[in-house]
Amino acid sequence: MKDEPLPRSQQKRNAIVRAAEELFLRDGYLGTSMDELAQLSGVSKQTVYKHFGSKEALFVELVTSMTAGAGGGIEGPENLPTVASEVWPYLERHAIDELTIVLTPRLLRLRRLVIGEVGRFPALATALYENGPLREIHSLSETFSTLAERKLLVISDPLQSAATFNWLVMGAPVNEAMLLGDDAVADPERLHRHAKEAVRVFLASHR
Repeated sequence: MKDEPLPRSQQKRNAIVRAAEELFLRDGYLGTSMDELAQLSGVSKQTVYKHFGSKEALFVELVTSMTAGAGGGIEGPENLPTVASEVWPYLERHAIDELTIVLTPRLLRLRRLVIGEVGRFPALATALYENGPLREIHSLSETFSTLAERKLLVISDPLQSAATFNWLVMGAPVNEAMLLGDDAVADPERLHRHAKEAVRVFLASHR
């Protein structure tokens, strides 16, 4: 059975967001023209404003959709460990999955762009933080609570432990890529070594 086509209004909205991703990531926030965006979207400028209200609101929507969609490949809670021997492999897979997603060139460009505009448009940074790092930390917090209940980890403050694990994994690779450019993104072998060490350090305190 074929999927029903999206309503015309939703098709236009999606086209606007796709065009916004291309232009914002290529030309920056200030360098993106709403006239060019409308032309690339195949809609009128009035339609762009009808859907999003302002250039800033459109960028917030883009940040939200790109970061919210980034977690789609992460292993779900139904696969949580049930015995102690599964904890290390699970956390290592999780760390590698997160690093692989966050270190994609389009998300790195988005992060750099948002950081460059945070002084003028703090809502952009808020959208990125809430849909990226904060959402991941809260998800990890629930995972660690479950593993503590199963007596597979010793966790007194799941939220703090989640933040610690998240930044053990993300800190060095993301900082290098953000500051030194896409060419500084670690190769898969190096990312695996980093993930393994982050998990080892974390479990030394929480096993």
